[in-house]
Amino acid sequence: MLATVGLSILLFGASPAFSQSTAPVNKGLVAFGYIPSNARDSTGDTMGGLGSAIALKPGSFSKQADGTFKGTLVVQADRGYNVDVTVDYQARQHHLNFVLTPYYGSSPLSFTDAADTLKLSYKKTILYKERWGKATTGLDPLSIRPAWTIDPILPVPDIQTKNQLSLDPEGLVLNHDGTFWTSDEYGPYIYRFLPEGTLAYVIKPPTAVIPRLGGAINFSGEIDPDIGRASNQGFEGLTASPDGRKLYAMLQSATMQDGGTDDKTSRYARLFVYDVKLIPKLIGEYVVPLPQTSKKKKTLAQSEIHYLDGQKFLVLSRDGHGNGDDESLSEYKSVDIFDISGATDIHGTQYDNSTAVAPGGVLASDVVPATYTPFVSIIDNAQLGRFGLHNGGNFDQQLIAEKWEGLALAPCNDPEYPDDYFLFVGADNDFNTLDGTMVGQPYSTSYGSDIDNQFLVYRVTLPMITRGSIA
Repeated sequence: MLATVGLSILLFGASPAFSQSTAPVNKGLVAFGYIPSNARDSTGDTMGGLGSAIALKPGSFSKQADGTFKGTLVVQADRGYNVDVTVDYQARQHHLNFVLTPYYGSSPLSFTDAADTLKLSYKKTILYKERWGKATTGLDPLSIRPAWTIDPILPVPDIQTKNQLSLDPEGLVLNHDGTFWTSDEYGPYIYRFLPEGTLAYVIKPPTAVIPRLGGAINFSGEIDPDIGRASNQGFEGLTASPDGRKLYAMLQSATMQDGGTDDKTSRYARLFVYDVKLIPKLIGEYVVPLPQTSKKKKTLAQSEIHYLDGQKFLVLSRDGHGNGDDESLSEYKSVDIFDISGATDIHGTQYDNSTAVAPGGVLASDVVPATYTPFVSIIDNAQLGRFGLHNGGNFDQQLIAEKWEGLALAPCNDPEYPDDYFLFVGADNDFNTLDGTMVGQPYSTSYGSDIDNQFLVYRVTLPMITRGSIA
């Protein structure tokens, strides 16, 4: 079991008083910040969905003489404001500079003071485009572009009238050379982009994941296929080894043939491992059992993963309650740990084709899944209350967001606790604002209220991470 340090240890004066540990330890919430719901980027569009994926810009994080920390978070929006219909929103990432002032005290902060513990400021935006400068789009892909040269078949809105790559970006990995990978829901594919945002390479997953309806490939995110990834349940999680040579992509929940037709049977999600040193090659595939609600046994789909040591990974699983939903009280939002060291590698087997690995949600007897252990609950009201936040109750600015989807790690640079890290968690606000602009048009969310882009920071001990591999 994973250890948890109680508040009596965490909350002791103005600085941490921690015990040493050889196991993962949750040392509690230490910072909170947000970007207002009506903030604009350099194109004039509303800055929403910022927690869909987050990553620490390599080399940006540093400890200051006054005990604060500075760095840059790269945050990736998804497909734009699409509560009613999908829109022609060009995929993009934003760079946010931050100043982190960890708070370890026991006295509750006001919401205003709490927001000063993680001060975020907008720096720039990078737009995603295809080769030769053609913009990507968030429109639902109702058509298919045929394979050409190094590209596989690709999702597009209309091959005749709107032949642009449809992207619903979710995962983000930053490479040290400035290039980056992003995974999406539509394909689900994995894309490599050059530093300025131009498409360079596309990874197509095995046949078992490609959505098919009536025997034909159908990339639409508005309807469930017969087999393949379920609608809006694509490659939600993406991470890489510190050297950038291995890439890990995970489905949000089970494929249709693996029980994805029902949230009570969709817990067996697949993790794919690629060697990306040269031409990407699938070298591993594992089944990860997602948690389920205690009463109705509904699957709590995952929203992000993060590399720890190649066997163990952080994973963010959650329900859909909180600010942005009709129900304010969340039952489960947690950054957990799964371990594939004893799991069966199914890549290259019949499970990559038409054979289900978990038909009807029952795992095949010849497959051993990863182990899964809860770790950091982000709906703990005792922790949230120290920062003026709450789970459940009134729908106000202090209510915890519905959709937490981004993870990033930074070293605490504490010589007494060299295995301690800051765990950043970001929320996707679905572009919900009463004062929005999208592709040049004003809008006001049909949800009826503003939802800020929230960020939380925890301090955790993760002894399995190779020291110095995260900078």
